[in-house]
Amino acid sequence: MSLFRFASVKLSLFLILGILIGKYFHLPVSYPFGGIFLGLVLLGFLQRWAFPKKSLYFGTVALVTTFCIGVLAISMTSPKNQPNHFLNLDFTGNAAFQLKIREVLKANTFSRNYIAHIKQIDSLPVYGKVLLRVSRDSVEKPLQVDDELILFSKLKPIAPPLNPHQFNYKRYMEGLGVTDQLNAPPRSYILVKNPSTTLYGGAAQLRNSIIQKLRAFPFKSENLAVIQALLLGQRKDLSETVYTHYKNAGAVHILAVSGLHVGVILLLLQFLLAPLERLPGGKTLKLLAVVLLLWGFALIAVLGASVIRAVAMFSFLAYAMYLNRPSNHFNILALSLFFILLALDPKLLFQVGFQMSYAAVAAILWIYPKLQRFWYPKNRILRQFWQLLSVSLAAQLGVLPIALFYFHQFPGLFFISNLLVVPFMGVILGIGLLVMALALLNLLPKSLALIYDALIGTMNHIVAWVAEQETFIFRDISFDGLQLVLGYGTIAGLVLSLEKISFKRISFLLFSIVAFQSWAIYQVYQAQQKKRLIVVHQTRNSALWSQNGRELKVYSTDSSRIKSLARNYAIAERTQKTEYRSLSSGYIINGQRFWVIDSLGVFPKTGPEPTYVLLTRSPKINLDRFLGSVRPKRVIADGSNYPSYVKRWRASCKQKNIPFHYTGSKGAYWSEMD
Repeated sequence: MSLFRFASVKLSLFLILGILIGKYFHLPVSYPFGGIFLGLVLLGFLQRWAFPKKSLYFGTVALVTTFCIGVLAISMTSPKNQPNHFLNLDFTGNAAFQLKIREVLKANTFSRNYIAHIKQIDSLPVYGKVLLRVSRDSVEKPLQVDDELILFSKLKPIAPPLNPHQFNYKRYMEGLGVTDQLNAPPRSYILVKNPSTTLYGGAAQLRNSIIQKLRAFPFKSENLAVIQALLLGQRKDLSETVYTHYKNAGAVHILAVSGLHVGVILLLLQFLLAPLERLPGGKTLKLLAVVLLLWGFALIAVLGASVIRAVAMFSFLAYAMYLNRPSNHFNILALSLFFILLALDPKLLFQVGFQMSYAAVAAILWIYPKLQRFWYPKNRILRQFWQLLSVSLAAQLGVLPIALFYFHQFPGLFFISNLLVVPFMGVILGIGLLVMALALLNLLPKSLALIYDALIGTMNHIVAWVAEQETFIFRDISFDGLQLVLGYGTIAGLVLSLEKISFKRISFLLFSIVAFQSWAIYQVYQAQQKKRLIVVHQTRNSALWSQNGRELKVYSTDSSRIKSLARNYAIAERTQKTEYRSLSSGYIINGQRFWVIDSLGVFPKTGPEPTYVLLTRSPKINLDRFLGSVRPKRVIADGSNYPSYVKRWRASCKQKNIPFHYTGSKGAYWSEMD
């Protein structure tokens, strides 16, 4: 069955293409506006005056118009195309900001973090979202969704990563429509009394009430954190250990309220509400009840992006079940995709969760039936086992290239955790929803709470056991954007060839494999040619990296703190061997002399002049006098130095006309060696 016979599939693909073009080419808004206007005029003309091949022309114009709509949709999310956005105001320095808390983020050691809407700046009504960082204080109560406050502060851009291949928090926040941040010391703001209540605030209050009710029962802390993630979409209380176990076991999707959860809930509702069909107009009543309850669940989960897209998709599926007519599931999937990107937020297309969710569902819809046709056991137990394994295998094939691209690892025992946990998700979610409802009504028996606590604890133990099989976790896999595309090509060629062997399908599979391998070999060759010197930025630590081909040497004062950064760099640059050594006072790397002057302020008094001088741990030296006798190519100060020292050194280098690089403001220093 050809997917492209469905108009929804073609329209969704052209909408996505338009969003991609608008995202990366930054076209003026007048272009898509003009295209949409012209397209609508032509569509009206074609609809009114028929002539031969009308359908072909009509379809082509509709696709082009949809493409322009995609370009316009993503373009309108840009602050420059929103007249009331605060970034379009011409102001600098401190200002009075009136903020409304929209989302509570996970706190860190130093601050509590929130996404807030800016309502006013110096009494001027504006629009836009900002990251609010409130310094932690043991007395001050955390802010809640819908709280409003007045803060006198200064907007600052969210800083990009200072080290190579470090997690780009700036880009991540831009995907959420946030480009700037406000910092607030403790007790530096005024809370507005009687703030307005929004749907998000009401949902957050309901979720907080449920959590408070559950905390009154003897749930273990780890189990309660999993319950909150499983039923309410709140993962901020999950410990790093529990989250890592689920990730390594290939079961992290269980902790994100998304398609799996909503699909199970839809089946439960279809079963529980089946008696309504006996009433006059019962089928319609049942559909309305199912859709309303699904969106009620989304509300309890505070309308998170993952649950919204899942509920939207399964609302379409519920309607298809109501019609009870033969329909292609890809058609439903495409309709939900079109609706979400156009009606909700086109930026969702660039979020990892969105990509993995739709890739998994599409793979299940495409690959699962082929696996069932490939082998259909007659034994019922064996057949059910094969069905579960087929679903898990199809989903993992669908997300494999994306997982390798973003996370660079793959859980080899994913099928075990899925076989042991997923079949019982109906029971886990069903009892969980009952526990949640009874707790909210103060009717939850303690015995039921203990039973559910034991059930969640058992699930955690199973996942932890699978995750502890370290041999089957494939880590540190280098995977770039082109390999992502070629990887999907290889999977598609493999599935098509297994379904039906033909010259074209085998040729496509072999071409994909050869192209994938050729690019991987070329990337390895490129890595072998690199000779690079890097001074990284890390507070209270000093680190110098030397890359020679596929070998990376890490010199640092504290190797335990630098390993995560070095690992990310090694994966991205495809180095094969990493050595950790203590930082010394001097090196000769590829013919370049490198002096390291630490807190002792000791350096060679005689001998050849250095090419680079690295200042670490705030050495007490007179840099003016030092530079009077030594003329390095560049002076570098890392994150272990006092800011006041760095300011003085910068002035000394400027006076001597010697380039100065501070990693705290310019990021890691790179030098390509010949």
